[in-house]
Amino acid sequence: MATYAFYKYQGAGNDFILIDNRNLLFDKDNVDLVHRLCDRRFGIGADGLMLLQPVDGYDFEMVYFNADGREGSMCGNGGRCIVAFARDLGIIGKTTDFLAVDGPHHAEIDDEERRVSLQMIDVDVIERDGAAYVLDTGSPHYVALVDGLASFPVVAEGKRIRFNGRYGAAGINVNFVEPEGPGYYVRTYERGVEDETLACGTGATAVAIAMAVHEGKSGSLVVPIRVAGGNLTIRFKKNGNHCTDVFLEGPAKFVFKGEITV
Repeated sequence: MATYAFYKYQGAGNDFILIDNRNLLFDKDNVDLVHRLCDRRFGIGADGLMLLQPVDGYDFEMVYFNADGREGSMCGNGGRCIVAFARDLGIIGKTTDFLAVDGPHHAEIDDEERRVSLQMIDVDVIERDGAAYVLDTGSPHYVALVDGLASFPVVAEGKRIRFNGRYGAAGINVNFVEPEGPGYYVRTYERGVEDETLACGTGATAVAIAMAVHEGKSGSLVVPIRVAGGNLTIRFKKNGNHCTDVFLEGPAKFVFKGEITV
């Protein structure tokens, strides 16, 4: 048996278990353990679990696991939450540079509003799958425009696309989008969770970039994204299909902390 101290954070409804693993004692290779901790009925419950670890040359390392217990690709809202966690631990001030699975990330914190602005990777490759767009924003994403998104069968259609042969065993995250005012309404089926989540940061980023391509926009862009769990903002510079200075902005809030013995 082992006892772990944990913290719960959420970013626009994406919820995460965070563990301070600077002592490197957490058994991160134990897929069943991570899966049990993320289980909403038999564990703590979360969309994913993150370890904050030491690493040379950066303030910390983010190690992210999907709810299925397996180490995942980059999680944007998770990245914003671990930045807030590091701030609450006193590891960082209002800015940070940390390492994630897709490389270095810079982030800035607005303490008053508890908002985190996280720099994402540059995007150069935007492909098509029929009418949909396919791109990687730290995680691979499929972006499709639909009508009547509020009643759209996101789980059924998302699962069908996620598991189709084109994307192989690894699959892909699936985003459905509908224009809304100056921005977009987005619903996402996430691989690893294998369900719709209340938000997806890399997905919101992918949608903002894909829609800029779809509408032929260039220059410095600010794109509001509404998700079931709240609101996000994507800022980036676009020159052709080359997108740089990409920032994902939104809330990152502490929910509760505790201990669990497993």
